[in-house]
Amino acid sequence: MRLRAIVWGSIFVLALGLGFADPASAQSKAIQIKGSDTMVNLGQAWAEAFNKKHTGVNIAVTGGGSGTGLTALINGTCDIAESSRAIEPKEIEKAKTKGFTPKEFLVALDGIAVVVHPKNPVKNLTADQLREIFLGNITNWKSVGGADKPIVILSREFNSGTHIFFKEHILRRGIVKGPEEFSPSALMMPSSQAIADEVAGNENAVGYYGMGYISPKQKVIAVAKDAKSPYIEPTLPNVKSKIYPISRPLFLYTSGEPKGVVKDFIDFVFSPEGQELVRKIDFVPIK
Repeated sequence: MRLRAIVWGSIFVLALGLGFADPASAQSKAIQIKGSDTMVNLGQAWAEAFNKKHTGVNIAVTGGGSGTGLTALINGTCDIAESSRAIEPKEIEKAKTKGFTPKEFLVALDGIAVVVHPKNPVKNLTADQLREIFLGNITNWKSVGGADKPIVILSREFNSGTHIFFKEHILRRGIVKGPEEFSPSALMMPSSQAIADEVAGNENAVGYYGMGYISPKQKVIAVAKDAKSPYIEPTLPNVKSKIYPISRPLFLYTSGEPKGVVKDFIDFVFSPEGQELVRKIDFVPIK
């Protein structure tokens, strides 16, 4: 009986000790980041660098599109949404029904690169020519100075911020609620990398993605605002000076004012090291 009493007493003391343990030390901190495929590589680079300074923080970064990330933020299944488009009023209102107003952070600038296969002789296109191609009105490369071959249109899927931005600024010429849509023949690709891979293997394809995906496996098209304007490539200086016609901001969103480790992460993004990573991933730093 005495031995049993000692054992039970020891267990009670251990449980009491655990009860007084610091809850913060008993739980690993975590950040869920979700959204823009354009920004997913940048988000992963931030996460890796942040972890070197903040050990014990688990950060998961996944893509799926800007709309997917913002929906996850609104539904409380992620802490930070990456978005290559501004949040829409209807999304803000939905978030308010959940008890918060999303906090917006402009973290970088990007140029949407239009790309073709390296063997495609076409080097330059105007915004109007792009519009007619992606609407499906120009269907052969010879119509824009290329070979007598059919044009294969590649686009991001509907939940992509890049898809929305390209549609609003090229197909609809800046009229957000315009009726224009991508050609029914357009192949909707699940990611920017999928577009890059398809263009690299298809001499007739044309697609678009954020400039962070530019590689020698695709040829970047220089774009002119109109027939009287110069053809401009999506480079860091050209995007920063806003002379490239398809430039845009990149955002992070949080569920209200960030706190704790999420605030630490946002602060890191705006630090010199965080903004240098923006440049290294081939986007344009805002600081």
